[in-house]
Amino acid sequence: MVEAVFKFFRERIPLSGDQLRELTNEPVPNHLKRWWFCLGGTPAYLFVVQIITGILLAFYYQASPAGAYDSVQYITEHASYGWFLRGLHKWAATLMIASVILHQMRVYFTGAYRKPRELNWLVGMCLLMCTLMVGFTGYSLVYEQLSFWGATVGANISDGVPLVGGFMKRMMLAGDVYNDRTLSRFFLLHAAVLPVAMVGLLVVHITLIRLQGVTEFKDAKEPERDEGTFNFFPDHFYTEIICGLVIMILLAGLATILPATMGPRADPLTTPEVIKPEWFFYVTFRWLKLFSGTAAILSMGFIVVAMFLWPFIDGEIRKRTRFQEASVWIGIVATLCLIGLTVWEGAVEH
Repeated sequence: MVEAVFKFFRERIPLSGDQLRELTNEPVPNHLKRWWFCLGGTPAYLFVVQIITGILLAFYYQASPAGAYDSVQYITEHASYGWFLRGLHKWAATLMIASVILHQMRVYFTGAYRKPRELNWLVGMCLLMCTLMVGFTGYSLVYEQLSFWGATVGANISDGVPLVGGFMKRMMLAGDVYNDRTLSRFFLLHAAVLPVAMVGLLVVHITLIRLQGVTEFKDAKEPERDEGTFNFFPDHFYTEIICGLVIMILLAGLATILPATMGPRADPLTTPEVIKPEWFFYVTFRWLKLFSGTAAILSMGFIVVAMFLWPFIDGEIRKRTRFQEASVWIGIVATLCLIGLTVWEGAVEH
């Protein structure tokens, strides 16, 4: 029976084992044996977990102010293993955002964005922005008090962007204020538009990596350790599988020990004393508190644009000055600022 099935597929898919190995056994540099160079595959794995758990949760979710909170409460308290699936979805989102940020930082500090990989850096930045937006829209779907007011504050911040702010706010809220159509707009963005965009960006990202190859990186202390290459399949594939299994165990543990909970139901007439976004927006929130609205928005916009264009800015710095590794010191300062502002916002009560 098994042989008959294999024969059926061999006749219709004329691909031999040698041909398959030739397609998958792309030599990769030895430095990829270090686990922190597997951070690119980690968010992809978590993205798959997000899609699977998201589809299962969507069977019960109702994207309307009248039904959103009750449907999430039903998932959490009554649906079979709903609390576990919701916990997996929540923690996978948290770890995915963290791993995308760490991956982007690793690419930055190893200079893997430099010529000829500038375009892939732009794709990576687009993926980072999409990941943050997925986190924001998903957080808003619960229709808790904090998620409702967090979405309202986020829309008001968008409204302060010069020229396009009003349009961005109306596109986000499906109107000038939070209304009955807002949650369905968030759900469409969270479950369809952003995931499809991310899949397209991932295809482009992986294609560029295959065309350009993986950036070679050698340890300054042990350069001979990173010389040579090894096969992607099965050697590096095994490493990715091990990382995936470790992540799955971690996700299951977090979903069980620290399950997703329910806050108070959203009340548009009562503003909470303390409004805080999810941790990945702590930096933005603290920045807005430190500066006036327009100055904060313009400065944040400048920083984001500089991040997108950094490969070209770094190229000019290296070409016109003697500071060949200025990006490393700029990155260290930026990282310390990000950590400092995040901890500051997380520590204060308001």
